Amino acid sequence: MMKQRIHIKKAEIKDQKLLLYTDETIPVEQLLPGGQMLVDSDQLSFIYIAELNGEYNYVTIHDEFWQIIKDSLDQNMEVYLTNHGEQLQLTSFKDEMAYLIENIKGNSNYGEEMVEKVERIF
Repeated sequence: MMKQRIHIKKAEIKDQKLLLYTDETIPVEQLLPGGQMLVDSDQLSFIYIAELNGEYNYVTIHDEFWQIIKDSLDQNMEVYLTNHGEQLQLTSFKDEMAYLIENIKGNSNYGEEMVEKVERIF
């Protein structure tokens, strides 16, 4: 299966939701939320897995957006991927993030920089 990266360019809290914006031309509403997340400690990113036509798409959320993610988690907000007015709810985002954050804290397997940054922000 091919993997396509969807990069987040902007994030904002609006109408009690966290909106993650991409400028990719991918049809957001046709994506299927995977409900799973990965960590890319080399790129200091959390990755949400979505699927389109049997191919994985990695929604890549770099560390510059972690503070707003923390704010949205603290307020128990739902998270949506959006572009050109289309929105897709990223199911299980909050649970996956909570799991990953707890897993990363104090765990040197993720690399010193990733651990330090996650511990500082979350």
